Amino acid sequence: MKFNNNIFGLILAAGFLLAGSAAAQESKLTLSQAVRIALDNNVNLQQEDNRLEVFQADKAAAYANMAPNISGSANYGRVDGNQWIEQEAQLINSKRDFMNASADVSLVLFNGFNRLNNTRRSVNALEAQAHFVERTRETVIRDVANQYLQCLLDEELLLIARENLDNQKEQLRQMQEMVNAGSRAEVDLVNQEYQVKNAELEVLRGEITLTNDKAILAQTLLLNPNDEFDVVEPSWELSQFAYENYTQDSLINVAMAQRADLQQAISTEEASKFNLQSSRGFYMPRLSAFFSYESFYNNLVGAEGQRTFDQQFFTDNVRKTYGVALYIPIFTGLQTRSQVAQAKVNYQNSQLQKQGLENTAKLEVLRAYRNLQDAIKAYDVTQSQLEAAELNFELQEERYNLQVSSYVEYVQANADYVSAKGAFEQSKYVLLFQDFMLQFSLGTLGLEDIPQ
Repeated sequence: MKFNNNIFGLILAAGFLLAGSAAAQESKLTLSQAVRIALDNNVNLQQEDNRLEVFQADKAAAYANMAPNISGSANYGRVDGNQWIEQEAQLINSKRDFMNASADVSLVLFNGFNRLNNTRRSVNALEAQAHFVERTRETVIRDVANQYLQCLLDEELLLIARENLDNQKEQLRQMQEMVNAGSRAEVDLVNQEYQVKNAELEVLRGEITLTNDKAILAQTLLLNPNDEFDVVEPSWELSQFAYENYTQDSLINVAMAQRADLQQAISTEEASKFNLQSSRGFYMPRLSAFFSYESFYNNLVGAEGQRTFDQQFFTDNVRKTYGVALYIPIFTGLQTRSQVAQAKVNYQNSQLQKQGLENTAKLEVLRAYRNLQDAIKAYDVTQSQLEAAELNFELQEERYNLQVSSYVEYVQANADYVSAKGAFEQSKYVLLFQDFMLQFSLGTLGLEDIPQ
């Protein structure tokens, strides 16, 4: 029985360990997962995506407006009193029930190409909104990646601070033994206690910074504030940042062809141009064709007796009206002129906006390209500095333990080593983010570009 209880206890403990491991695994949040969550939950992106339905409906309405307008009407009622019987050509006083119906069709033959240009406007407006949604997606990816990498940097800096604190505590312990043995001055012990307190403060600051930045990331992802998560360093290699084979001109050409915001500006300019042409169409005469079919029925009894419904509605009372109508605008209170002026200003502003965005896009590509090159160099430099600082710290630590160097030299070497580790970790994430920024400036940043 005791053996069985032990087995049961081992199984239960293993279950708890597996459950804890699964829970820990569930709390891990990778960079690609964070981006996916942001794309699903971002309110601004969802709103702009919803607005696509409005532009799609406007496009469908513009196309449908090219077709004839068809309408119908029908009514039924009773008249009590004097009534004129059209077929009998007489006036009688009676009650009658009546029903009439009509179908009307009209088709605009010419209106200064107003509807054609309006259709073109709606097509370009829809394309502009689609490009804006795509650029909004890229902006969400960029912002989330920046916040995520900042959390990773915070964790690395906190880890460095905690390692430094452990080292300072161990050094304090050793210093206490040497002071007790009389091999070190007590002032060194006091200074080392200060270094420990300073390291504790750096750990506290790192914890606060990490907590705040993770809260910002959770807010961006619209996560439950009570849910805890850990960020995971993505896998990437330095070789993927080699852009030596690309010239600045080639990158600018990619941006001119791929950037969604630039394509949006082009489509907006086209939409504004067709809107201007559509507004000018109101200056022109409008020619339309029309056709109307109507009939009616009543239950009055004439000289020849009550006629049937079929006789009245489908034969005797049928009336057809058709023809063409010409409308010539002579004076409309300057409404058309005002609309044309507004449309012209919108078109001119859209041209200026496109020109300004083209120049901005070129500058952003050049800046992102140079920043990436600088980040690659900084990564190499900080890596070399870290190796040198680590070697220097090891030598100074050994010299200090041998009482060859002073305590000040040891503290400075340790500070340089800690600073070098922080600079190297920062250079890693700056390099990764600058790659994202270059792709963002080129208009090619997508979910597939985010490392796991």
